[in-house]
Amino acid sequence: MPSAVVSNPEILSGTPCFAGTRVPFKNLIDYLEGGHSLTEFLRQFPTVSRELAIQAVEEAKESLLARIA
Repeated sequence: MPSAVVSNPEILSGTPCFAGTRVPFKNLIDYLEGGHSLTEFLRQFPTVSRELAIQAVEEAKESLLARIA
């Protein structure tokens, strides 16, 4: 399965974005940190599917756990 978050120097100067979009992954983290729900985020960024957002969070979790293990 391809990565849910990609970095391309031609899209937002290489900011990590959800694959196939121009929506930075950091936007999702900011929404969640601000106490907003995933549903609210998806409403504001309709180009990001629920599946893609969940996959991105899972990938971030796996990366973090691998780094601290």
